[in-house]
Amino acid sequence: MSVDTDTVKRIGHLARIRVEEQDLDSLADELNNILGFVEQLNEVDVEGVMPMTSVIPMRQRLRPDQVNDGGYAPKIVANAPLSEDNFFMVPKVVE
Repeated sequence: MSVDTDTVKRIGHLARIRVEEQDLDSLADELNNILGFVEQLNEVDVEGVMPMTSVIPMRQRLRPDQVNDGGYAPKIVANAPLSEDNFFMVPKVVE
C-alpha cells in the first residue's frame, strides 16, 4: 500500500489537522515508512505463540467475591443538599 499526497490531504482533513502544501511529500514518505514497517510485521511467524498481555508473567490480584448491601448510601448522601430515602434529589429538568 502506498500513500500519495491526496491521501495525506484526506487524512489531515479527517483528523482535523492543517497540513501545509510543502509538508505533503515528507508526510507521505513518513506514512509509507510506517506502513512498510507494519507490512514487515506480517512476515513474522507467530504459529504456536500464545497471545499475551504482558512480557513478564503476572497474575491478576482478585479480592474475594462477597455479596453485601454496601452500607454506604447514608455516607454518600450525607453532604447532599437534598436527599430522600438515600437518593439525591435534583430539580426537574424535563417537563
